[in-house]
Amino acid sequence: MGESIEFSVVVPVRDEAGNAAALAREIASVLDGRSYEMIFVDDASRDDTRGELAAARHELPALRLIGHRKNSGQSRAVRTGVLAARAPIVGTLDGDGQNDPADLPRLLARLTRADAPADLGMVAGKRAKRQDEWSRRWASRIANNIRRGLLKDGADDSGSGVKVFKREAFLGLPYFDHMHRFMPALMLREGYAVEFLEVNHRHRGAGRSKYTNLGRLAANMSDLFGVMWLRSRARPPGGADEL
Repeated sequence: MGESIEFSVVVPVRDEAGNAAALAREIASVLDGRSYEMIFVDDASRDDTRGELAAARHELPALRLIGHRKNSGQSRAVRTGVLAARAPIVGTLDGDGQNDPADLPRLLARLTRADAPADLGMVAGKRAKRQDEWSRRWASRIANNIRRGLLKDGADDSGSGVKVFKREAFLGLPYFDHMHRFMPALMLREGYAVEFLEVNHRHRGAGRSKYTNLGRLAANMSDLFGVMWLRSRARPPGGADEL
């Protein structure tokens, strides 16, 4: 069965009751007619996120639900989903509903186009018109400018959850907490090319963000130095040949 699935969509969720099941239905509508699966990874939610998704499986046969036994963070939830994925191409969305599932086919087509570079590992979304309060946009702009200047990864929007990538490329990346925010730089470190497309961004339907501006900025700065160190220690072989 796994060989027949062409596209896996991984969605990390925590305390997203009122958002997660509706997002699953949207994904199913957008990908109807394709060979796909969607994997929601519940990161130890304290509300009824898990119950709502479990109930939705009766109407959504492509929906798989994985639950963490304890809260481990968004990056770990993404990795759990990618490890469980049965397709060679994986897409991700944030679980709050602000990412538009309608963008997934566009990113997928870009990654798998006939004239794509052989080393293209990921196509990442760039939010064209963010539907967040001005303080979050301001903090994000500062962090993105610093990160892009130091890492030179070409990413204008490291916080966008919409991405489509080759599963084998992701599994070759070094894992650490918050690594999902540095995927373009990590892909480049492993010798993959990365492209970007503008994507839609929507207002949150229910609940509220898990991050504060200061907390997000502090974590990003700490992780930034770690990624700079990882890049400085990379020794790409330029490819490998079986002899």
